[in-house]
Amino acid sequence: MLLLLQTRGRMSARRLADELGISVRTAYRDLDRLQAAGVPLYAEHGRAGGYQLLDGYRTRLTGLSEGEARVLFLAGLPAPAADLGLAAEVTAARLKLLAALPVALREEATRTDAVFHLDAPGWYREAEATPHLPLLVDALFSRRAVDVRYRRWREPQEVNRRLRPYGLVLKSGTWYLVAAAKGRTATYRVTQVLDAVLSDERFDRPEGFVLSEYWSSYLDDFQARRYTGTATIRLSPRGHERLAANVPPEVVRSFDSTATVVDGDDWIEGVIPIESVEHACGELLRLGIDAEVVAPLELRQMMADTVRVLVRAYGLG
Repeated sequence: MLLLLQTRGRMSARRLADELGISVRTAYRDLDRLQAAGVPLYAEHGRAGGYQLLDGYRTRLTGLSEGEARVLFLAGLPAPAADLGLAAEVTAARLKLLAALPVALREEATRTDAVFHLDAPGWYREAEATPHLPLLVDALFSRRAVDVRYRRWREPQEVNRRLRPYGLVLKSGTWYLVAAAKGRTATYRVTQVLDAVLSDERFDRPEGFVLSEYWSSYLDDFQARRYTGTATIRLSPRGHERLAANVPPEVVRSFDSTATVVDGDDWIEGVIPIESVEHACGELLRLGIDAEVVAPLELRQMMADTVRVLVRAYGLG
């Protein structure tokens, strides 16, 4: 309502109600609330009358620096802002935003801030150190390439890359850099950046690149590459209950969609995707005696060998 009055000038309660899809009674009530909140709003009676803001009144956000304007989207995310090296800017922007609000709206904003809190990292893990993240933010905003020494999983593990940053993503408490290198766009885990130096090279992001769309496509591709095979397993009723707490959701969905009752027993048999035989062995051992591998034979054998080693380690065999 305030923005309508600011952009269109004098408007009647009926016209405001029509624009906002509310009743005239609600429009009058909200106009009264604006006045009570300190907005300089006055009414003129008569056929051409209506409600109007005092000449020159605008809902401006004045005094924001360029850096503060950039971090408005982080105003409610103090921990990620600190990771990015923008904690001071976020604090300043929040103060200026609050100062720009009428008293009543300022109190409402403060109440909202008091009852919502974001804690990004998952359970049972500490936040990762990201000392090079502020430099990557500088590269991102200034559109400058950055030279990094990066640690990857395959050999050679340490490589040198010139990256052209397109965006940053915070996923479950972990920061990822989306950047172009050697003619292709790829994803880099920020904690694996060992050294980083800004270069003098400047670049432009490709026209039409949308970070959220890239990330969704990356996740789909990651899931497709993650699982290299399948395994058939049997679970007791208790094992079936515990499955969701020990494996990813897509594994649970696969098992449930293929589950059949084992003849003459209350166990359930189903098929799950696996990343590797070694990884699946570790995952399924968490279920103890409530899980049995039927196939493949290599996984079944590894489970049995692991159990035999444990028996010997505890002096029971």
